[in-house]
Amino acid sequence: MNANFLPFARPDIGEEEINEVVSALRSGWLTTGPQAKRFETDFSAFLGGGIECVAVNSATAGLHLGLEAIGIDAGDEVITTTHTFTATAEVIRYFGANPVFVDVDASTLCIDIAAIEEKITPRTKAIIPVHFGGLAVDMTALLGLAKRYGLKVVEDAAHAFPATCHQKLIGTWESDVTVFSFYANKTMTTGEGGMLVTRSPEIARRARIMRLHGIDRDAFDRFSAEKPSWYYEIVAPGFKYNMTDIAASIGIHQLKKVAGFQQKRERIARLYDEAFAGLPIVLPPKPRAGDLHAWHLYMIRLGDDAGVGRHTFIERMFGQGIGCSVHYIPLHLHPYWKSAYDLKPEMFPVSQSVYEHCVSLPIYTRMTDADVEHVISSVKSSVLTS
Repeated sequence: MNANFLPFARPDIGEEEINEVVSALRSGWLTTGPQAKRFETDFSAFLGGGIECVAVNSATAGLHLGLEAIGIDAGDEVITTTHTFTATAEVIRYFGANPVFVDVDASTLCIDIAAIEEKITPRTKAIIPVHFGGLAVDMTALLGLAKRYGLKVVEDAAHAFPATCHQKLIGTWESDVTVFSFYANKTMTTGEGGMLVTRSPEIARRARIMRLHGIDRDAFDRFSAEKPSWYYEIVAPGFKYNMTDIAASIGIHQLKKVAGFQQKRERIARLYDEAFAGLPIVLPPKPRAGDLHAWHLYMIRLGDDAGVGRHTFIERMFGQGIGCSVHYIPLHLHPYWKSAYDLKPEMFPVSQSVYEHCVSLPIYTRMTDADVEHVISSVKSSVLTS
């Protein structure tokens, strides 16, 4: 890779994170222990209002634990969107339950709430909305629908920290579970990791037990109490989903920076918006007045009059030293999902059209003004070059 190549994403890790990781390594406690507990406590304080937080090794793990805690079982149906990464749907299959896919709303690219209602059956038990790109789903409308039909809600908020809806942080609404991702390219990172948050002490307790083999006590509690006890009991067939103290050490300091991170990404998005106005491209949907967009993604869509297809556009950007991506190849186009559930593109016209025209541009906090200008000039030349 050319040293001058600007990648699609890059984490923003400072000396604070490095020093905390070194401290954890020197402490001798590497797995789930005091740092993981501190990270959970700090995250709960950030959200406020008595939210319980359970640190896990991925958002996928958090979604799995959330569905398990709300009682999803074989034969149940869970409604979600086709326009997402496969993890959103695959966790439903872990139970022998069935995902029911709906399209996205053309104005937000988040799940189409009206389409959800059309798919509800007696077997429907839950909804997994996806806050796409960092823009919040309309939680008032979604939770109102869920309440009318007695459905559980597990939010896939992998893109959405620290987004708001009606000036209320995602993670603090009345959903049963919300799950954030701290993967390397997310709005804050622990390398690999995630956080399950809930207002329910029962769900939190179940998730803590199930994240570590169904053991009724955390290892940190068993080996660090005033009266250490080797004794534990397996109360359920659990999983291996715990977050390490090494990962949590990164998260402790990333969390302190997350508001500043959001402001930097928002500034880049604003510069992009201004620069691309008038070009034959569709800009990303914007949040409601007064709300925060997390800006995990800045996704443009090439207009029919752009004079360039998506594949050629990405090649041109790459040729100018800019990394791009596509979000997403919808689930209805992947071999497993389309064959298992007989999915066809015409069933999801908005998602299909978005996929055929979309390109995600770099938007991360380590970008310099020169980097941003490089992206802008490259987009203009890539679109306008015949």
